[in-house]
Amino acid sequence: MDGIRRISRRKLLRTGLGTGGAALAANLLPVLPGPQERPAWAAPAATGGGFPDWSRFARIADATFDEDADPTRDMKPVINALKAQNVSVIELDTILSHWLTDAEFTQHLGKIKEFVGLAHGAGIRVVMYYPSLEVISLGGEKGRSFYKNGDGKSWVQRSLDGKPNVFYGSVVVWVDPGDESCWVSPNSPWREFYLGRVKALAGTGLDGIWPDVPIYFDGVLSWCDASSWAAAAFKADTGLRLPAKADFADPVFRRYVEWRHRNLLQWQLDIAAAGRSANPDLVTFHETVSMDYQYATSIGLDGAYLRQAEGVSQVWEVDILGLYDGMRHATATDWTCLISMYKYARAASGTKPAWAFSYGWQADDASLVMAELLAAGCNPYEIKSPFKSDSTDLAMRTRMYAFVSAHQERLYGATSAAAVGVYHSSSSRDFVSPSPGTGMFANAKAPTGVKDWWSGGSPEESCLQQEWLGEFRGTVKSLVFAHIPFGIVTSPGLTAADLAGYRVLMLPNLQAVSDAEAGVLRDFVSGGGTLVITGPAPTALDHVGTARSEYALADVLGFRKGDPLPTSRENRFGAGTCRYFKSLLGRAYLSATDQASADTLLGPVRAAAPAAVTLTGDRRIHLEVGRLGDDTIVQLVNFTQFGDVPAAFRTTPATCSVSLTVPEGKRVLAATVSSPDAASPAPRPVTWRMTGAATATVDLTVTQYSLLAVTLG
Repeated sequence: MDGIRRISRRKLLRTGLGTGGAALAANLLPVLPGPQERPAWAAPAATGGGFPDWSRFARIADATFDEDADPTRDMKPVINALKAQNVSVIELDTILSHWLTDAEFTQHLGKIKEFVGLAHGAGIRVVMYYPSLEVISLGGEKGRSFYKNGDGKSWVQRSLDGKPNVFYGSVVVWVDPGDESCWVSPNSPWREFYLGRVKALAGTGLDGIWPDVPIYFDGVLSWCDASSWAAAAFKADTGLRLPAKADFADPVFRRYVEWRHRNLLQWQLDIAAAGRSANPDLVTFHETVSMDYQYATSIGLDGAYLRQAEGVSQVWEVDILGLYDGMRHATATDWTCLISMYKYARAASGTKPAWAFSYGWQADDASLVMAELLAAGCNPYEIKSPFKSDSTDLAMRTRMYAFVSAHQERLYGATSAAAVGVYHSSSSRDFVSPSPGTGMFANAKAPTGVKDWWSGGSPEESCLQQEWLGEFRGTVKSLVFAHIPFGIVTSPGLTAADLAGYRVLMLPNLQAVSDAEAGVLRDFVSGGGTLVITGPAPTALDHVGTARSEYALADVLGFRKGDPLPTSRENRFGAGTCRYFKSLLGRAYLSATDQASADTLLGPVRAAAPAAVTLTGDRRIHLEVGRLGDDTIVQLVNFTQFGDVPAAFRTTPATCSVSLTVPEGKRVLAATVSSPDAASPAPRPVTWRMTGAATATVDLTVTQYSLLAVTLG
């Protein structure tokens, strides 16, 4: 890793293509219209409607072919093998990462069409992988390349001091020594060129497009894009010149940070619209590497901005601790970080399918990672780290995907029963105490003998060092360990509908907030909800980090900026209540599992939203609860083998009891449990006992993952 974030681990094919010049279109698309024409959070509705069932129930795997591949001899066996592994969607990754001439691209379309036809004949859908802002030139360091001999030198992303965003092999795992990686500006003529090729791909019969890396890559430079193309777009959108340097004290730089999110949002929307213009049934899944942590700030890609757009969603690249170790040496806190990432992915995709990477190193750690993915409601894309062309273990994939297929309605059709929401503030992430680390996991120190650890060994990478993220992640950890079901609520485009069903909304260290957000939060409390807000400056900044003259929620908090800041405060507002705590209670729990901090933080939660489903057992059993018709769906993931320090991976079955409050007039008709750890994915009956007249309890032993369904009638 060497301090460079992993974006995508592609299998780069050596086919000899991509060595010619590129005949690229040269006319520039219009720059983004100004904010008066497109509000900051607006996501135009697609014309192609929602997502089809095949995408909602997707079980995904990678496939490829060489340019001399014969359909019968080479393509069909690959497709048949994936079908036997219970794969329902193929991510087709061929040579589109490479610098291709128009002739080479056109020739390749024929091969894609042949592959798609065979896959459809086998009942499998195909989504085409196509990097959206990176062009790789094979042998480009010493030979011809897109940057040196094509249009790359004009279209490349540039840092604030004018350096081009281009590098040569060995910097990242997917660019081989001697090859060139050139990152282009989405505001340059590349825009029209790429959208034209997306339209051509849509005509091959593909079911979807998988654009990768719609980011301002920061592997060699920081704070791109400051090219002339971006400068013109920024000026048109904001009326401002680009900042001269990165400085969070500079209001123009903060506007630039926020603008980059919206600029990449529009790029993603335009790609999806281009595909649908050629094929109205085409869906788009953007590969998104930035999760709930700080990385979205530095690369510009905030996946939650896409939440409300129709016909376009994400493939979330949820990373693991070790490039060649998976989650085998995680701590329990690291595991709650992984839970947070998957739950953020599900929330940031809104009501659309949320596809997600399911990384592993060996079969047992891979299946446990996938268990958390399923519990969060995501669709699995199972691969072995670091290259997505391989499965961690084919028998494991086949078994897990069979389980997903057998229970797809329960996994993806159930409605969350969580009464507690945790608010993820993109603005607070960007502007509250910016620091250099990403915060992906907690343990930044690699265990002895483990190479390519996520942090590169740098302590500043840990979420323990992040003021805002540490409070957010600690709040998640406190809820997981307390077995309180919860959902994550993302901030861009927040509406009252996003808070429907929640009785409590937790606002970890919420400082930066727009007026519109504040209005939605105010209405939530006034209507009877409970807010729990922590931190030293509650709603003291606007959405671009500028200090407010007064707290945005001063009336809800019950105190003003000029008042002494209370240690804690309970304030009735309308029909609801706001509970405020000055201390970063979540961060204290994240770093030391300080139970007193968790009890204080969760006291208002337990009072306002007593859980209808409870679990008695080890706090490292993750509980999720949903409802599907008359069924209460309970998902349990066992990570009890993880402690405060990394240790050798093992699977240790854990016993627990799940209790369900039976509503008046109802009774339990049946209870079944299913598990991919069992010999069959089929549900098997389990006994329940009544405790009093209104509580049904089921005793279970969970190996890695169990799905309990309790039917009421």
